[in-house]
Amino acid sequence: MAILEHITSQQAIDLENNYGAHNYHPLPVVLCKGEGVFVWDVEGKRYYDFLSAYSAVNQGHCHPKIINALVQQAQTLTLTSRAFYNNVLGSYEKFACAFFGFDKLLPMNTGAEAVETALKLCRKWAYEVKGIDENEAEILVCDNNFHGRTTTIISFSNDPVARKNFGPFTKGFIKIEYDNLEDLETALQNNPNIAGFLVEPIQGEAGVYVPTEGYLAKAKVLCEQYNVLFIADEVQTGIARTGKLLAVDHENVKPDILVLGKALSGGVYPVSAVLANNAIMNVMKPGNHGSTFGGNPVAAAVGIAALEVVRDEQLAENAEALGNLFRIELNNYISTSNIVKLTRGKGLLNAIVINDTETSKTAWNICLALRDNGLLAKPTHGNIIRFAPPLVMTKAQLLDCVQIIIKTLKQFER
Repeated sequence: MAILEHITSQQAIDLENNYGAHNYHPLPVVLCKGEGVFVWDVEGKRYYDFLSAYSAVNQGHCHPKIINALVQQAQTLTLTSRAFYNNVLGSYEKFACAFFGFDKLLPMNTGAEAVETALKLCRKWAYEVKGIDENEAEILVCDNNFHGRTTTIISFSNDPVARKNFGPFTKGFIKIEYDNLEDLETALQNNPNIAGFLVEPIQGEAGVYVPTEGYLAKAKVLCEQYNVLFIADEVQTGIARTGKLLAVDHENVKPDILVLGKALSGGVYPVSAVLANNAIMNVMKPGNHGSTFGGNPVAAAVGIAALEVVRDEQLAENAEALGNLFRIELNNYISTSNIVKLTRGKGLLNAIVINDTETSKTAWNICLALRDNGLLAKPTHGNIIRFAPPLVMTKAQLLDCVQIIIKTLKQFER
């Protein structure tokens, strides 16, 4: 079969089912084109994208500036490995460090890789700077976290589907309750071997759980008090998604280690990064960590362009304004609904909680109906539907989407 040969949706689904590992359960829609806030299936039907590839496509599908950077660099030099210098990486590192306010950047490819990098960096700092005995460092994580699915990361996951039959697991992690400062302080007080606290500013995969106002700022103060690194996983919440450049910016928190991915490339290319100041990052020496593709010229060029789009098109400000409007409109409907319990979120990272059990198919069926009505979203944790459109969305488009969502939900009212 030629790569560009036209196939039907069912043929594409059958091919994946027959020849691909069954490690995902996609919504049954086969996409072949994207532009801005829209995607099209192979039959030509257009949809609003309300997932944005889990917030990787914040800048909209196929943003021309990012695509142009990709094409131009791909025609010149794609990969050298880090065995040699290239003429783009340093410029990207300088630009991103200034953009986020850090001394140094360690480039990787995926979000999970970046989290793994941050954990290694934290541990090395703990032994060489803080003075914890080797192999004794522990890192605090939160219940119901999602940081990826590598062996180390699922070692501290609550998700039985991600964990079962993948052990033995990596030691050195202590789980505490999310949004519970008392739990955090108790853990810090009782264990001098705590090296870091890894936290999502908003727990996205868990169902867009937004912590109590002040939680992040107070958690950072506690970490400083006990000489523990505050590690912010902003892979999903960063790059303007929540109405600020970073979700921690809502509380004026400066992480000791910042983890980025997804929208760092606008969804065009795998680009992730770990940022820290010299006092932390300088513990990394040649041979300690790396990646053949990390920091390649295409990734560097794409990363600069993606961040420039966020800045120049004021996507954080747009996310803040449209997110407020979205929650107001949805809450007006929910006040009289018996199918939706509540909505929550920040900026354009939002979710609704369906009035049914986690094991029910109601949320899935609602997403199928949303698809039929021209909007794509996906459930998480059974009874929660996440809504995260590209940040280039206009007010008129958002209001159109609100009407689609309300119209669809009305079909399920009891």
